[in-house]
Amino acid sequence: MDGPTDYDFCSICQANFHIPCQANCSHWFCGNCILQVWNYGSALHPCKCPLCRREITLLVPSEVSSRQRHDPGVAEVLQRTERYNHIFGERSNGLMQRMQDLPFLLRRLLQDLINPQRSLPLVMRARVFLAVKSSLSNMQL
Repeated sequence: MDGPTDYDFCSICQANFHIPCQANCSHWFCGNCILQVWNYGSALHPCKCPLCRREITLLVPSEVSSRQRHDPGVAEVLQRTERYNHIFGERSNGLMQRMQDLPFLLRRLLQDLINPQRSLPLVMRARVFLAVKSSLSNMQL
């Protein structure tokens, strides 16, 4: 699934999704809503998911949102999302965080492999690689 279901809504604004983004915990939010949650907290730390309280270290916009980059409002939210991912998606996380993110990242990678029109951002590919590599190395210990 490349976006939230049609009958779902953003748990922050309680409205239909506008520029939907999926967090690494698999919950969906409006891009602007989840970025506002981060803005109201510490800019030095990732925000926590309002639903499950896990740290959000990666925000993935839906494919539909990514195709609307020509709209200035959408482009601005996508740019802020990329900045968030750059700050928190590339940093080294603990083993538990990597293990929790692995199902989400593998599901997104599988979607990318099935549909050649899609292209995972480099930061997601790196996270999948690092998560799998650290999981395998820890299993060998």
